[in-house]
Amino acid sequence: MKKISRSIIAAATIAACSCLLPAESFAGNGCGGASWYALHSKTASGERMNPAVLTAAHRSLAFGTKVKVTNRNNGRTVVVRINDRGPFIRGRVLDLSRAAAQNIGMVSSGTAKVCYQVIS
Repeated sequence: MKKISRSIIAAATIAACSCLLPAESFAGNGCGGASWYALHSKTASGERMNPAVLTAAHRSLAFGTKVKVTNRNNGRTVVVRINDRGPFIRGRVLDLSRAAAQNIGMVSSGTAKVCYQVIS
């Protein structure tokens, strides 16, 4: 009986790992809502937030990661550097600096549907 249980557990573990591995390779890509902010406080990375620089906040990407962000409404893109954590509002995947939001045409609306792709 123990032999059957161990082989079932082993098979389940292998199946679970094989399902998770492909998802990890795409962990740096996604779509969702984005907002923008223009504070001058310190970011989670320790640097001062500068609304004129092309930066963004993401919940889990490493600080310094470059991300290409595309506004799904108009197709405009911008490359930003992750330097902060957030957003902490359901459905949002990025908080952009004001300059980044301006580049993709979402300042007046405040939010936009975006897709992002890690480029380095």
